[in-house]
Amino acid sequence: MKTHLWIFVAASFVVGVLSLDKPVLNYESIFNFGDSLSDTGNFLISGDKPFPVVGKLPYGETFFNRPTGRYSDGRLIIDFIAEASGLPYLPPYLEGVRTNSSVDYGKGVNFAVAGATALDKDFLERRGLPISLDTNKSLDVQLAWFKNLKPSLCKTKQECDGYFKKSVFFVGEIGGNDYNYPLLLTGTFKQTMDLVPLVVQKIINVTSELIEEGAMTVVVPGNLPIGCIPAFLTRFQSDKGWLYDSRNRCFKPLNTLSKSHNDQLIKGLDALRTKYPQATIIYADYYSAAMQFFNSPLKFGFSGGVPKACCGTGVLQCLEE
Repeated sequence: MKTHLWIFVAASFVVGVLSLDKPVLNYESIFNFGDSLSDTGNFLISGDKPFPVVGKLPYGETFFNRPTGRYSDGRLIIDFIAEASGLPYLPPYLEGVRTNSSVDYGKGVNFAVAGATALDKDFLERRGLPISLDTNKSLDVQLAWFKNLKPSLCKTKQECDGYFKKSVFFVGEIGGNDYNYPLLLTGTFKQTMDLVPLVVQKIINVTSELIEEGAMTVVVPGNLPIGCIPAFLTRFQSDKGWLYDSRNRCFKPLNTLSKSHNDQLIKGLDALRTKYPQATIIYADYYSAAMQFFNSPLKFGFSGGVPKACCGTGVLQCLEE
């Protein structure tokens, strides 16, 4: 449901900082939760969708030389972070569960699943949003996977405290699909805006649970400027010029939704810092990182403007994979 531009934007933001000749981060393991922006193969392995396009070229062709289940032609942000830590790329959790293969999760594991939402599908349906998801691996499901795996990583509280003290946890980006599905399928802006505090609270709750489980360093990315996504520019196109940002032609009401999500998330994380002073809780500002590409496209090699899909402007179908 997300354009592959997001992966380019986010990856480009960290490449200059993290892709150095030697490790620059002092983590010994990484645990990641999220959706397609950081899925390293869980959706492909899950079999939730027969013959998913992510299992075919051009996915993976520019770095791995084969499809790996990543929604990119190359590496993801989480891959660059692993490289910067001197760690192997994170194995998808389902690799060991579904394939009956021996997988070493000691250096970290990826629980992210493409299409995942923060809120459970049943919860969304009870709010009048009968959304047909390709997957139902919500944030709660991913948290349950972590809790199920934890006993194999460390046995005692003392052992776990020492192990997780040297680990970093990424909670997201997650929540974007909670907005993408209703906006694209039903176009109900107000109903989607009403979800924001619920989505944010779910992220905060799961982050809190991870800290209770022993996480000491947690990174929680915010939402991206969804008002710049080509599919949304098509879905909400209007002849009212004041609805568009004059600098980048992004749809301002939808970016207001993203900003509201991020503002509430920042406040929630501030509350967690007060509750857990022993933990390091980091907010990752994906919104500002992405906006530089939309505001100054020529600077980054985009000659035709950024809010366009690879298969053309105004085409919804090419984003539905």
